[in-house]
This record gives sequence, C-alpha cells and structure tokens, in this order.
Amino acid sequence: MPQAYQSLFQNTLLADFLREDLGLTATHLGCEHGVCGACTVNLNGESVRSCLLLAVQANGGEIVTVEGLAKDGQMHPLQQAFWDHHALQCGFCTSGFLMSAYDLLQKNPKPTEEEVRHGLSGNLCRCTGYANIVKAVMAVAEK
Repeated sequence: MPQAYQSLFQNTLLADFLREDLGLTATHLGCEHGVCGACTVNLNGESVRSCLLLAVQANGGEIVTVEGLAKDGQMHPLQQAFWDHHALQCGFCTSGFLMSAYDLLQKNPKPTEEEVRHGLSGNLCRCTGYANIVKAVMAVAEK
C-alpha cells in the first residue's frame, strides 16, 4: 500500500470510510461529535459512533450498518416496523435509530417502553418524531 494512502487511511473516520470508500451511504454524519447518533453502527456486537472512530480502529472487526439488517431482499423486522408505524420521519436519523434499536433488542429482546426510551436517548430526531419510533421498537419487542 502506498505510504500516502496508508497515511490517509489512518486518518479516515469510520463513517467516512463506510460512506465514501464502501458506498454504504445510509450511515449519516450529523453533528460529528457523537452526540446525535446518526452515524451509529454496530462494531463487534456493540453500538459505536462511527464519527468518533478511525477506520483503522475497526480494522478486522465485524461491522453491521443499517444496510446489513435486511436479508434476502426482506426488510429487518425493525425496518418494517419503522415503515408500519410511520417512524421514518425525514429519514436522516433513521439509520442511527435503527442501529441503536437493533443493539437494544439484541441485548434486551423484551424491553419496557421506559427501557426503549432510555436505549434510544442517545439519538436525536430533528423532526421530533420520537413517539412513533418508540411504538415501532415496542411492536418488534412484543412479537
């Protein structure tokens, strides 16, 4: 690998690497300070803010983005529930909410509404559509 590319890669944020190098554009950059949650992805079974990690820090790890939730052309139950409950809003924050909800349900398949609200509290929706997002996550948890 050329030295210049190595240097560039070592300074590339994971979010930029996912979007620009891998074409996984559903991961959004909102605040670039880890506050809004729009860039949330799953790395080795844990939610991480991809705007706060360098791509090299994820090297060799298993990364799941919202693109990885759907299987065989079928939406993940969370994606379907967001659709069914009108939780998509403008869509900018949706991938981050989906990845946070995915992480929450992986760790706690039957959360209470309070636990869902707490689990999603690190994500910001500028459309203020939290009620439908919570309904969507609860619908999946209740199945």
